[in-house]
Amino acid sequence: MQFQGEWFVLGLADNTYKREHRPLLHSFITLFKLRDNSEFQVTNSMTRGKHCSTWSYTLIPTNKPGQFTRDNRGSGPGADKENIQVIETDYVKFALVLSLRQASNQNITRVSLLGRDWKITHKTIDRFICLTKTQNLTKNNLLFPDLTGNGFVCRGLVTGSKSLLKKETVPASKASACHCSQHK
Repeated sequence: MQFQGEWFVLGLADNTYKREHRPLLHSFITLFKLRDNSEFQVTNSMTRGKHCSTWSYTLIPTNKPGQFTRDNRGSGPGADKENIQVIETDYVKFALVLSLRQASNQNITRVSLLGRDWKITHKTIDRFICLTKTQNLTKNNLLFPDLTGNGFVCRGLVTGSKSLLKKETVPASKASACHCSQHK
C-alpha cells in the first residue's frame, strides 16, 4: 500500500538500450494505484514534444512480497512474460525495480530508478548503478530522462561534469563504483 502513488522515472537501464537511444527518453511519471484485489494499475505518462503519451498495464502480485507479473492478457496469444520485482525502496524517496522479460527472441533485463521527486542522492545513484552491474548492464545501457529539453541530462554520471539532477559534480569514479554487496 505504501508503494502506490506517483513516482518519477529518474533512470532506466536495459540490455536493449544503446547510446543512440538516450535522446529518445523524455521525463515521465508512473502512477501506481492499488486495486481492491491487491493488483496495481500502472499508468505511465511521458511528454514527447507537445504531446503526452500514456500507457497502462496491471501488475499481479505473486506469493512473494514485492514481486509481480505483468498482465499481458490484452496482448494476444504468445504475449511476452514479464516478472517485476521491487528490489529496494524506502517508499518516500526512491525505489529500485527490476524487470525480467522473455521476448520471442531474447531475454530483456530492465532496471528502473524511481523517485518521489526529481532529486536523488549520490548513495541512491550508486545503488542504481550497482544493481545494473549485477544484471550485467553497462554504462552504455543507462538512460536518464532529459529534464531540461537540452539533451542527456545526467552526463555527470559518466563524465564527471555537472549533473542537473544533483546540482553538484558526480565524479566518474564514484558513479561507476559498486558498493552495494547486498545486490550481488
